[in-house]
Amino acid sequence: MTTIPSRLAKLATSSTSIEQARRRSIDAYRAWYRSAPEIVALYALNISPSMIRIKIRQEFEKNRAVTDLSIIDMLLHKNQQEYQETMNCWKQEPHILHWFKQYDDPPPPQTFLDKFYAGRDDPKQIAAF
Repeated sequence: MTTIPSRLAKLATSSTSIEQARRRSIDAYRAWYRSAPEIVALYALNISPSMIRIKIRQEFEKNRAVTDLSIIDMLLHKNQQEYQETMNCWKQEPHILHWFKQYDDPPPPQTFLDKFYAGRDDPKQIAAF
């Protein structure tokens, strides 16, 4: 597939009201939602389009409570950039699968070598200096 950089390019715009920002975010959500099957096909993913849609919904829900127009505009601009990079195949499969990575905190290191490998110092030793 040929990459056309300007295919999905949009001018950065500022919202004049919360309603306009809401409309723009709904349009962005719909663009992502409709593109889920194409994303799966472009990157040959072993996940279903419904999983992509669930993840998209979660990402939009994270910022639901934002009410500052300048922050909403910045988030919408970053969203458009991410969408353009994804749909123009400027990413690789690991970039897409990174969306689904689980961030679990590992248990704190107990032994000296575990702490050393983790880059943590023993508080008792720091206090001695």
